[in-house]
Amino acid sequence: MDAAASIRRVGLLLWVVIAFSGVIFTAAELQRFSHPPKDDGSLSLLVVGDWGRKGEYNQSQVAAQMGIIGEKLEVDFVISTGDNFYERGLKGIDDPAFEESFSKIYTAPSLQKEWYSVLGNHDYRGNVEAQLSPHLRKLDNRWICLRSFLVDTEIVEFFFVDTTPFVDKYFNDPGEEVYDWKAIFPRPNYLSNLLNEVDSALKDSNAKWKIVVGHHTLKSAGQHGDTQELLHQLLPILEENKVDFYMNGHDHCLQHTSSMNSPLQYFTSGGGSKAWRGDINWMDPKELKFYYDGQGFLSLQITPSQANFTFFDVFGNVLHQWVSSKPLLHHSAI
Repeated sequence: MDAAASIRRVGLLLWVVIAFSGVIFTAAELQRFSHPPKDDGSLSLLVVGDWGRKGEYNQSQVAAQMGIIGEKLEVDFVISTGDNFYERGLKGIDDPAFEESFSKIYTAPSLQKEWYSVLGNHDYRGNVEAQLSPHLRKLDNRWICLRSFLVDTEIVEFFFVDTTPFVDKYFNDPGEEVYDWKAIFPRPNYLSNLLNEVDSALKDSNAKWKIVVGHHTLKSAGQHGDTQELLHQLLPILEENKVDFYMNGHDHCLQHTSSMNSPLQYFTSGGGSKAWRGDINWMDPKELKFYYDGQGFLSLQITPSQANFTFFDVFGNVLHQWVSSKPLLHHSAI
C-alpha cells in the first residue's frame, strides 16, 4: 500500500471514529410522535400546567373538572406545560410521587389518553432522567415526557421545547436549589443544537397550524413576567416560521396575551394546583386579553379552518374564549 493510500485509509477510519463519537454534527431532528385526528378531521385536547402536588391546592378539584370537560369534548390527549412534580421533581423511577400526583389524581375515563409533557424548572430540581424514563410508561402508559419533541396530528404540529436550560439565573444564582444539568453541559452547545432543531422542524412543517409548547413564559403579566432569554433566542424563530400559538405554564395563572408585532398568540395554563392570588402586572389591554389568578385549565378544539381556545376555572365555569380562523384553501397569486 503506497503512502497516499495509507493516508486516505487513516483519514477514513478517523472520520468513522469521529462520526460515531458524535463529534460530526448532522442535521439532528426532534423525536416525532404521530397522533391522528378524529374521523371528521378535528382535534380536541386539554392543557394544564404546574400541577403535581399530590392532590393538594385544589389539584384534585381541577382534575375532576378536566375529566368532566374532557368527556364533553371527547379529548384526544392532554398537554402538560411542566412543573409536573413539586417541589423538586422525582427522586427516582420508583418515587411514589408519580402515582400520588399523577396516576391517582387524573382518574376520569376521559383523561386516560396520552399526556404529552415537558419539563419545568421544578422538575429539573429532581432526577430528570427518572421523569424521562420509559419505566414510568410501564407504571402508567399515558405518560410521554421528553426534553424536546414533536407531535404530528396532521392538521396541527405541536413542537415541545425544553425551556429551563435557557434561563440564566438557574445557573448563575440558583440559591439553595440544586439542578440536574447532567445532559445539558456544555450548555451553549445544548441550546444551539436545540434552537437549530426547532427551527429546522418548523421549516419542514406543512401543518395548517403550528403550536409551540414550553414551560416558561414568553409574554406574561404574572409573577415571573417575560422570560428575556426566550424573547431573545426563541421568539425570533417562532415569528420567522409563522408559529400560530405558544402555550406555557410557569406563572400559576390562566392568561391570554397577544403580540403587538405579529399574529402570534400566547396562552398560559399554569393553574393546575397552587395559584398566586393578586399577583399581576397589568399590561396594555391591546396585549393582555385575559388574566385569571386562580386554578383552572385550557381546552383547544381545532379543525383545519378554526382553533377555539377556552379557559375553565376550578368549578368548570368558562372564563374566556377566543377563536382564530384560517381559510380552508390557499390560493396562489396570479
